[in-house]
Amino acid sequence: MKSELRVGLIGAGYMGKAHTVAYQSVGALFEPARRPVCEMIATSTEEGAAGMAKRWGWARSTGDWRDLVDDPQVDVVVIATPPRTHYPMVMACVAARKPVFCEKPLGMNAEESLAMTEAVERARMPNMVGFNYIRTPASQLARRIIASGEIGEVIQVTAEHVEDYLHDPALPASWRTRIATGSEAGALGDVAPHIVNACLRLVGPIESLVADTSIVQPRRDGPHGSEAVENDDQGQMLLRFANGATGSISFSRMAAGRKMGYTYRITGTRGAIAFDQEDQNALWLYDASREPGRRGFQKLLMGPAHPDYLAFNQGVGHGTGYNEQIVIEARDFLQAVTTGESVWPTFRDGYEVDRVIAAALASNRERRWVSL
Repeated sequence: MKSELRVGLIGAGYMGKAHTVAYQSVGALFEPARRPVCEMIATSTEEGAAGMAKRWGWARSTGDWRDLVDDPQVDVVVIATPPRTHYPMVMACVAARKPVFCEKPLGMNAEESLAMTEAVERARMPNMVGFNYIRTPASQLARRIIASGEIGEVIQVTAEHVEDYLHDPALPASWRTRIATGSEAGALGDVAPHIVNACLRLVGPIESLVADTSIVQPRRDGPHGSEAVENDDQGQMLLRFANGATGSISFSRMAAGRKMGYTYRITGTRGAIAFDQEDQNALWLYDASREPGRRGFQKLLMGPAHPDYLAFNQGVGHGTGYNEQIVIEARDFLQAVTTGESVWPTFRDGYEVDRVIAAALASNRERRWVSL
């Protein structure tokens, strides 16, 4: 087995840079068995790709992602492009027998996600989908607390992922606001998948839901004048989980003042936990067994005793940030490729999230509860 893994990255936007930083850092931080090499980057033009390769430190570049997938010097592929491009790229990776990491949402719809999932599973090919927020040390600790029974049986969940990146009405229309270039799901397809993933990871399968969405800013300026916003700006879901718990999710791209409003409060029969991504190095724990005069939420500052923290620094409360979540993802994907066994979240997990999003779309259209 080679000691190195040569990585190919498709996409040079926000997430492309984050993955570049991750693959350049993960070797020193986690010392994986096979160290990654930033072999090739692909963007939509030869000139643009060459410029990003020079700026970010990729050895080679191409203006055609197909050349990257087919290149014999590329061992694994990271897809960091808009959702409408994922299906052909993933299928090309399957045909080339190359392990693939794909950003969320996996597909444009649940059917497309299922097709990709079944393809990588048939090929027995390592695969992973990008849900990075749930990888913070605090959320990993939350999972351990819930799984151990420390807060008892989960009975209720209140969760949200709300941001304000489209709150300003002067912001123009973009691929995100058009069904043809984005999807039928707006905020429901962009931010909601992250918090749905958190609910599935921390609480378990969702049995049924009812959803309501709305478009707040019905028109935005486009390249040819005013155009309609075609997908949701915000919405809510009520949930019933398979284990009997109930819950609610809010999602928005119009939430003034919220920059990373990814939060959850999970109540159990013996206590509760609470988390806010804008304060991602703390988890709040409530122990209902304490005497009445000592009850209250305790702030747990993340430190070396918590999952994956020590690789980044040794000081309690010094903290990890957004890029560290992507580094942890890279470590896990490298492990999957090295062992040949996929690591959570797999494409199957991404499909389960997309199933929830599809059910929410159906519920909103048909104005009814939908069973999963």
